[in-house]
Amino acid sequence: MNQPIWHEPLVTRSQRWNKHGLAGATVWLTGLSGSGKSTVATELARELLNTSRLAYILDADNLRHGLNSNLGYSDDDRIENIRRMAEVACLFADAGLVAIVPIISPFTASRELARKIHTDRQLRFIEVHVATPVDECERRDPKGLYAKVRSGQMTGLSGVDSAYEPPTSPDVVVGARGETLPESVEMILRSLLVKAGS
Repeated sequence: MNQPIWHEPLVTRSQRWNKHGLAGATVWLTGLSGSGKSTVATELARELLNTSRLAYILDADNLRHGLNSNLGYSDDDRIENIRRMAEVACLFADAGLVAIVPIISPFTASRELARKIHTDRQLRFIEVHVATPVDECERRDPKGLYAKVRSGQMTGLSGVDSAYEPPTSPDVVVGARGETLPESVEMILRSLLVKAGS
């Protein structure tokens, strides 16, 4: 069986970054459904835009319409979904963008793999735990998923009838102490060493 051969680009990352003033990284937002991951991601992208930093949100639901459309919600499929998301984020970060990934990513091992994919390629990976309590997530229930689980219409919701393993040592924690959206974004920007509004 043929094995793929890695081709080292002749235009290097440092050349690309230095030429355009870029510094790629991935911000990985993990948390329960309804925790506010997408809201934080959107505001973070907007603030990075204000600071002239290129950023792109890799929305997990959106990628299930294309790249990950062949995956379901079994544990194995979720693991593969996260692996693919990490690989794509790594490409974006290598290009010089800040890849923002709001994804439940319920398993510790998968998040560790996502980090390893980045560290092996010497790219920054910032794990943000959007630690909104489950009762608040259920109160918000923006997609109606908690209601469907409670009524028996669906199963497999992380943190309710499926596992969610919270990070034990994330780089940033937001949502646990009632931080406002601007405060949460500011905490992430500090981790990225970007000053808001500058």
